[in-house]
Amino acid sequence: MSESSINNSNPVTLSAYIEGIGLIGPSFNDWPSSQPLLTGKQPYQPSKTVLPPPLLLPAAERRRSSDIIKLSLAIMVEAMNAAEVDAASLPSVFTLSNGDGYNCHAINAMLASDDRQISPTRFHNSVHNAAAGYCSIATGAMTPSSVLCAHDASFGAGLLEAMSQVNVDQTRCVLVATDTNYPEPMYSVRKIYDSLGIALVLAPEPSPQTLAKITLSITDAVADQLPDAALEAIRLSIPAARGLPLLAAIALGKPVSVVLDYLDDSRLALTVEPIERQPC
Repeated sequence: MSESSINNSNPVTLSAYIEGIGLIGPSFNDWPSSQPLLTGKQPYQPSKTVLPPPLLLPAAERRRSSDIIKLSLAIMVEAMNAAEVDAASLPSVFTLSNGDGYNCHAINAMLASDDRQISPTRFHNSVHNAAAGYCSIATGAMTPSSVLCAHDASFGAGLLEAMSQVNVDQTRCVLVATDTNYPEPMYSVRKIYDSLGIALVLAPEPSPQTLAKITLSITDAVADQLPDAALEAIRLSIPAARGLPLLAAIALGKPVSVVLDYLDDSRLALTVEPIERQPC
């Protein structure tokens, strides 16, 4: 991460204004309390992710919801509340690197047993857009929703998709990037050890709720690492955490440039311009 003069040598291809942020992960309970951890103002002490109950869902759906649904809904609602937008009115982009590991494990275990009667709840939670569907039920949204999967590049792919929608359609969009942990034996080949999710409400124009303006282009520069070893371990271990350097840049509250991991031969170059919220 480096201080930016705002005149990026890379050609600016997309821009958007961040109006709301949601964050849950290991020791991250929400965006406001996580900012001192990301900037080094408070020491980071790893602890397991705590997922709040999905209280916006009807009772039946609440009982059926998996960790990835709880995580997606919690960060989405936090970001939308911070942006002061109507959740039912926003298009959405959901991005995740694999899906619900525990649910897939349970289905695989059942198929490998003598009793192959798959639970209907397990089955409908196994589809890749389950979190998007549950969130639309919780918020009453009838707006378009895109669901992406790009393995370790999923955060970058989701950010590109959401910013493209903002620029082309000139409308707000909420990005929801999540990953949840895997049980054995899947964990031995996909070592995602805990849950983490990042949500961003992106807008085409500034508003009283704007936190920062971001501009994005493609680069072959090396991705930024987080200075704290424990935070860097999270960034490398959980694909959704590839977005943490962007959140750290926003939390700094000054113009900076940051490079995020994306593909093997290309990364995302971002400039971050903080915008102080105006009092009501």
